[in-house]
Amino acid sequence: MTIRVLLADDQVMIRSGLKLILEDQPDIRVVAEASDGVDAIAKARQLRPDVCLVDIRMPRLDGIEVTRALAGPGVPNPLRVIVVTTFDHDEYVYGALRGGATGFILKDAGPALLVEAVRAAHNGDALVSPSITVRLLRHLTGPAPQPGRSLPSLSDREIEVVREIARGRTNSEIGAELFISLSTVKSHLSTIQTKLGLRNRTEIAIWAYENRIVETA
Repeated sequence: MTIRVLLADDQVMIRSGLKLILEDQPDIRVVAEASDGVDAIAKARQLRPDVCLVDIRMPRLDGIEVTRALAGPGVPNPLRVIVVTTFDHDEYVYGALRGGATGFILKDAGPALLVEAVRAAHNGDALVSPSITVRLLRHLTGPAPQPGRSLPSLSDREIEVVREIARGRTNSEIGAELFISLSTVKSHLSTIQTKLGLRNRTEIAIWAYENRIVETA
């Protein structure tokens, strides 16, 4: 099955480079390119690509607004959006993740990680590099929960799954680490999302750091 990708970035050279990397893979095809946020939304809604790779800073509408329009709360049939960013704009990435982005990668992440992120998003997973997660969320987590503050009731196993998600592990890696089947991991993930009222694993990772389920140190 071919993964259909939309690239949105205002720099032609960046788009060309990403396209070369992605289309070097036999299972990935770039079906559209956009140079600004308005164009990205229009083409994404028209073509319904499997994955949208969106730059955080673009003319007319930025990556946060594009993400909210394509994958945000209340959007019917949301698309899968990966935000491309640098550490210079962490607060924008946080907003994009809150807006429904599946995950995020750095522009200098390298070809292998880019391809892996696209495939993960297509499979309903999210690739958030552990190093990126820690370095980003270190600056974004709130104060430690106050003594006596009640958190949603998660089982010990669900807490273990949450920790692994926050560390950037895929479902397969979580299964291998915890010695449980892939279907069991998916079942835990669904239950965790329901209990926490979250839409995807990226929001679970943010929740874990905000509530000190995983420490950044």
